[in-house]
Amino acid sequence: MSEKEGKGPSQASLLVQLARERYDLVTSEDGRPYGVKKRGPNLAMPLRGKAGLRAQLARIYTDACDGAVPSQSALADAMTVLEGIAGATDPVPVHMRVAGDAGRVVVDLGTADGRCVVATPDGWHVADRSPVLFRRSGAMSPMPEPVRGGDGLAALRSLVNMDDASFHQLVAWLVAAWIPHIPHPVLTFKGEQGTGKSKAAQTIVNLVDPSPAAKRSQPRDVKSWATQAFNSWALCLDNVSTIPPWLSDTLCKAVTGDGIVDRALYTDDDVVVLTFRRVLAMTTIDAGALAGDLAERLLMLDLQLIDENKRRTEEELDTAFHEARPVILGALFDLLSAVLKELPNVHLTRMPRMADFARVLAAVDRIQGWNTLDAYTTSSANVAADALEGDPFGSAVVTFVESMGTWTGTAGALLEYLPAPEVPHQKWPKDATRAGGRLKRLAPILRSVGITFDDTQRTPDRHRQRLYTLTAPTGTRDERIPASEAPAASATAPDQHERADAETLDSVRPVIAQRPQGISADAADTTPDAERAPASAPRTASDQHRSTSPDAAGTADAEMHPISGREPLCGICRQPMAAALVAIGETTHPCCEPVLDPQR
Repeated sequence: MSEKEGKGPSQASLLVQLARERYDLVTSEDGRPYGVKKRGPNLAMPLRGKAGLRAQLARIYTDACDGAVPSQSALADAMTVLEGIAGATDPVPVHMRVAGDAGRVVVDLGTADGRCVVATPDGWHVADRSPVLFRRSGAMSPMPEPVRGGDGLAALRSLVNMDDASFHQLVAWLVAAWIPHIPHPVLTFKGEQGTGKSKAAQTIVNLVDPSPAAKRSQPRDVKSWATQAFNSWALCLDNVSTIPPWLSDTLCKAVTGDGIVDRALYTDDDVVVLTFRRVLAMTTIDAGALAGDLAERLLMLDLQLIDENKRRTEEELDTAFHEARPVILGALFDLLSAVLKELPNVHLTRMPRMADFARVLAAVDRIQGWNTLDAYTTSSANVAADALEGDPFGSAVVTFVESMGTWTGTAGALLEYLPAPEVPHQKWPKDATRAGGRLKRLAPILRSVGITFDDTQRTPDRHRQRLYTLTAPTGTRDERIPASEAPAASATAPDQHERADAETLDSVRPVIAQRPQGISADAADTTPDAERAPASAPRTASDQHRSTSPDAAGTADAEMHPISGREPLCGICRQPMAAALVAIGETTHPCCEPVLDPQR
C-alpha cells in the first residue's frame, strides 16, 4: 500500500485536477458538456474532438509534466469524470455566432481572443469579452472588426448584381439575419447562368457568418443536413435544381426552429439532440414546383444577366470584398442599432406570414426611406402564384373556384368535379382523404391569390364529413365565363336549380343518412327508385316516369357518371348536377321536371 501511495496520483487524476483548476465545466440546454476557460474568452469548448478540451488537456499535461504524454486510456477516464461534473450543473444557453433579444444583439467575431460586437438601440461597440457564452465549430471563420465611417452600403451595392428594389430587400435581410429570435425567410438568388448568383450568395453569407465553405451542396438526407445546420449560423445551398419533399419540409422547419433527436454513438438508449433556427440562402436557375409552405418562406431576388463588358474576375471581386468588408459591416451594424430602436414603434395593420421579418422591413423603410415591405409582399405573392401554377391540383382548384364563384362540398365531391390530368402526377390526390390533406396544405397559398378557404363546417348527417367552402375574389367569375355558360351558380347567388336541389336534398336526406357505410354512390344509383320512395317525400305523377323503368333509369345513370373528369349533366337542361343529387340517383333537376309532364 505504501508503494502504491508513493507512486502519486494517476494520469487520469492529474488530468481531472488540471481541468478543474483551469476550466469551468457546464452543460448546454441540449445536454452537451463544455469547458469554459477561467479568466479567458467566454467560449464553450466541447470536451471531445480535435478542437475540444481533451486535446487541450493533453497539451497542458505535457507542459506540466516535463514532456510526459498521457495515455489514451487516462484521457478517456478523465473525460468521463469531467462529463459527470458538467452534468451535475444546471443547463446554460450556449449560442452559435449570434445571440440576443429585442434589446441587445451580440455577434461573435470568431477570433481567438473571443471579441464580439454588442449592438443596442443606442449604438454598437466591440467588446473584449462576450457577455454571453458562444461555441465555435470548424465551419466558422473569423470576422473582421467593423469600421465606422464611409459608405458601406454603396460598397456592398457595387459587389452584387441586382436592381435597387432587390438590393434594398437584401440589406434588410442582412440586418434581420443578426436578430436571432425571429424567423428569417430563405434568401433565394434566382437567375440564368451568368448572373452572378453563386458569387453574390458567397458574399452575403460571408458577411453574416464567415465560413471556409460558404456555399454547400444540396444535402443527401436529414442527418447530413442536421450536421451542417448545427455547426453554422448561416448556410447557402448552391445550384439547387429540384427540392424534394423532405428537404422542403426541412427548410421550412429550419426557418422557424427545428430539432432532431438521434441515437448517440456506441449506445443503445442514449440520444443526441440537435436544435437550431438558422439563416438560409440558396441559388437556383429554376427550383421547379415549390411546395406552398416553402414558397411563403422565400425572399426571391431575381438577378439579371451581367454584360460581358462589365463582368469582373473572381480575384477582382474577392479583393474588393476583402477591402470593403469592414466598412460594410460597420454600416450594417449602424442600421441594426437603428432598427432595434425603431422596432418597438412599428405596428403593422396587416401581418403577412413572416410577420417578424415584415416588421424589420417596415423599420428599415422608416429609417432609410425605402419601400422594402411592399416590394417583399408583392414578390411573395408572385412566388406563391408560381408555386400554385406548378401544382396541377392547386391550379385545377383555382380554375374551378373562379368559374363557380363560391363552392361548398366535401373533398371527395371536389375530386369528382376536377378533371384529372391525362398523365398521372404525384401531387394529384388519389382519394378523398388525400384530397382533403392537399386542400389543407394549399389553404395559405390559396388565400395569397385571393381565394378564401373555410373548413370549419361538417355535413349534418351521421357521417359528419368535413365541408370545404372556397370563394373566389369578387367579380372573378363574371370575368372568366359568361353567366349563361357557368356551371351551377355559386352559393352567394343561388339560381332556381340550386333552390330546387336544396328542397330535394331536404326531402331525401334521411335516405342519405340511412345508406349503409361502404356502399358507393354508383351502387346506390342502381337501386330501383321505387325502393327509395317510402323514405322520401311522396312522388307526383311527373316523378313516376323515372321510377317505373329501371332500364331507363340505368340509361340516364350511365349518362350521369363523369367521364374524364366531366361533371354529370341534367338530362333536361344539360346543366351540371349537384354532387349530392347524383349520389342519390337523380338525373334531372327538380325544377326541370314540369317540362316532361304537359298536364302540370
